[in-house]
Amino acid sequence: MTSDDTPRPSSRADAKSANASAEAFEARYRGGRDPWSCEDSAYELNRHRTIIASLRMAAYGTVYEPGCSTGVLTRQLGEMAKRVIACDFAPSAVEQAKLRCADQPNVEVLCVDIRTFMPDTPLDLIVFSEIGCYLSAQELSGLAARWADRLVHDGEFLAVHGLAESSAHILHGERVHEILTQSLGLFPLRAERHSGFRLDSWVKS
Repeated sequence: MTSDDTPRPSSRADAKSANASAEAFEARYRGGRDPWSCEDSAYELNRHRTIIASLRMAAYGTVYEPGCSTGVLTRQLGEMAKRVIACDFAPSAVEQAKLRCADQPNVEVLCVDIRTFMPDTPLDLIVFSEIGCYLSAQELSGLAARWADRLVHDGEFLAVHGLAESSAHILHGERVHEILTQSLGLFPLRAERHSGFRLDSWVKS
C-alpha cells in the first residue's frame, strides 16, 4: 500500500470521533498510567475539590459517575455515598479505578460505554465530569434526557467541563453545558465559572 492509499478520516469530525473512541482512550492509558494527571495536576485536584464542595448534601444514596477514569474522584464519592456506580470504557482505566477503590465495598466500577449503559436503579446523584466534550450533540442530548429520567425526586445532576480549546474534543465545554441545560429539563441550582472550567448543577423537582 502506498502512502496515497493509506486510509484517512474523511473529515475533521471523523478524526475527532476516532480520538473519542474506546480504543483511543485505552491507548492513552497504556501510554501513561495517568494520562490526564488526575492524581497530581493542580487543575484536576482543584476540580475535584470544587465538585465535592458544590454538592448539596453531605451524604447520598446511589451515585452514578459516568467516565470515571482512574477513580480519583470515584473514591471521594465513595466516602459520601451508600453506593457508587462508576464506569469507563478503557479497560486500563477501569483496572486502576478498581484497585484504587478496592477497600470500598460500596463502589462498583464497570467497563462499559456510557452511550449504551444505564444503571438499573434510581439515582440520587449523577456526577458528569469532563466527558461531554467527547460526545456528539445528539448523543449528549439523548443521554441527558435518559439520565434525568433515572434521577429520583430531588435527585441532583452536577456537570463540570473544561473551557480550553482542544482538537480532540467534539464539543466545547460551554456547548456541553448548553445542551445539558436544554435537555435535562431539571431545575437549575448552580451556574459557575472557576479557574479553567465551568460547573453547573440541577435538581429534579
